[in-house]
Amino acid sequence: MESQKKIYSETDLKMMRAAEDSLLMGKNRVEELKLFAQNSGIKRIGIAHCIGMTREAQSLKERLSDQFDVYTIDCKYGKIPASEMLDDASEKGTSCNPAGQAAFLAENKTELNVSFGLCMGHDILFNMKSKAPTTTLVVKDREHKHNSYKEFIK
Repeated sequence: MESQKKIYSETDLKMMRAAEDSLLMGKNRVEELKLFAQNSGIKRIGIAHCIGMTREAQSLKERLSDQFDVYTIDCKYGKIPASEMLDDASEKGTSCNPAGQAAFLAENKTELNVSFGLCMGHDILFNMKSKAPTTTLVVKDREHKHNSYKEFIK
């Protein structure tokens, strides 16, 4: 077992400690997120959200803003035409921009980012491009009203 611990940096181990200290039995994920951020000394939180969940992301921002500086950015940031992003003249509308969301939050020096309802693939790109550690609060799952767990407990 000792050899497995070697794969963790000192920073990783501090994050593991903060995670352990943030488990709140009977509490929701947002309360655990707040406690984790407090235990980690985090002051700036970013929320990268789907434009269709702007109201919900704003509600999360309000819940976090009593203790943290919170920055939100929707997926249509930069207003890049889909035809330009995908090099396909037949594409209509505005493209999502997960790399742009990550860059915006990095510019605002967030220390923890929250993925909030981003599309499959866009969430992966956002996580890869994010400079700060990222946690997922809401996954996009239209069939199950963004509660994918329902699929597994049928």
